[in-house]
Amino acid sequence: MASIEEIRKARIKKADHLKKIGETAYPASVKRTHEIIALQEEFASLAKAEKQVTAVGRIRSMREHGGSTFFHIEDATGQMQAYLKEDGVGEKAYGEFLKIFDVGDITEVKGVLFETKRGEKTIQASAVKMLSKSLLPLPEKWHGLKDEEERYRRRYLDLLFNKEVKEKFEKRTIIVKSIREFLDSKGFIEVETPVLQNMYGGADAKPFTTHLNAFDLNMFLRISLELPLKRLIVGGFEKVYEMGRVFRNEGVDRQHNPDFTELEFYWAYADYKDLMKFIEEFISFVVQKTTGGKEIEYEGKKINFKTPWPRVEYGELFSKYLKLDIEFLSRDALAKEAKKLAISIDKTWNKSRVVDELYKKAIRPNLWEPQFVIHHPAQMYPLAKAKADDPSKAESFQLLVAGGWELVKAYSEQNDPLVQKKAFEEQESLFKKGLEDAQRMDSDFIEALEYGMPPTAGMGMGVDRLVALLTNSHSLREVILFPTMKPKQ
Repeated sequence: MASIEEIRKARIKKADHLKKIGETAYPASVKRTHEIIALQEEFASLAKAEKQVTAVGRIRSMREHGGSTFFHIEDATGQMQAYLKEDGVGEKAYGEFLKIFDVGDITEVKGVLFETKRGEKTIQASAVKMLSKSLLPLPEKWHGLKDEEERYRRRYLDLLFNKEVKEKFEKRTIIVKSIREFLDSKGFIEVETPVLQNMYGGADAKPFTTHLNAFDLNMFLRISLELPLKRLIVGGFEKVYEMGRVFRNEGVDRQHNPDFTELEFYWAYADYKDLMKFIEEFISFVVQKTTGGKEIEYEGKKINFKTPWPRVEYGELFSKYLKLDIEFLSRDALAKEAKKLAISIDKTWNKSRVVDELYKKAIRPNLWEPQFVIHHPAQMYPLAKAKADDPSKAESFQLLVAGGWELVKAYSEQNDPLVQKKAFEEQESLFKKGLEDAQRMDSDFIEALEYGMPPTAGMGMGVDRLVALLTNSHSLREVILFPTMKPKQ
């Protein structure tokens, strides 16, 4: 059996042969009359009229029978058989076809339609033109490939061989369109804010650092969309949203990728209670648009998105699942409880970070049906308002589903500049003590708040997580076309 390199060299010679006979293996123009799906749908009328059609696509199989060859071509809409006969195109043309064309080549096929004795719709080719010569052979053993990293590294082959993978990304498009459709219909305006920032903020995360040569300035890739969008609320917009990539220099697992698509929107003159009702309507709309119903299956379990969804107090979850009262336990006492559960705690973490780690590792996996977890410790949300009747808790919620997937994080936004500045100072102090993902002081944002921001509710949602959920995908890597991968060398 020939090696890959031997096959490649042989195919390069075939491409060179096309040049010698005055053709090219990579022409710029294509003359397609019909997509394959249209040929299938209009087959009867086109075949009866013996109308010349031209289809294009990649050769997926070839079977030679003496003076004729059957081959299948595939475009984005489907696959169709073509049939080339020596006595139909001439000995020279047929010989050139056998000499030059291979499985994997992208071709243009011209001819009339007919149905074989086995009932297969077929193009009887009068001409076959090379559109792109494949130098590497398509792998023979790609289906069911166990090395998932190889699938992600060569996603183009994954899409070619696994129909269900392509369908996931087609469904992703539907999800993204439905997100925009809903928000646009509710009067929200889509905006774009900078990816490069002088100061990162809006989330607890480590940033990626880069350098702008023109200004000799170190800058950061954004970790959130929040602070620029709230500046727009100060500027007079009342409903704004952005859907774009954000970047966090942290761990990689089934729920995290260093760069991901985030949706954030901000709604002036609304609070977190208004937002919970809005999120129920919003997510239900997207689920309905994507699946046609309110119920989905994820990892073998049914999940029903019928509203309303329960509102569950954050603190009550600790009482229910861990028999702990987090309000009265110290940071060190909670750290000891975490150790009993084999949960690692960083020495730089304050009480709220320890609590959150317990929540993430020991509680969230139990939460399957859609539910709002509300009123987190105020210390956990430096950008949120505290409850007026209980300042120890934030006017906040998370939407949890499917064994701990956090789809949405939201709260009533802090619009008191003096309170916000104090919260930033506390975060800055934690950063200086070694907490690398603490939030930073953003003096420009504080100045913006001092001009006055109306009461506002805001939310953030990982779009990749929603797509993974609605496509029954275990990992975000399944729904990100080109996930971040460690180089082989």
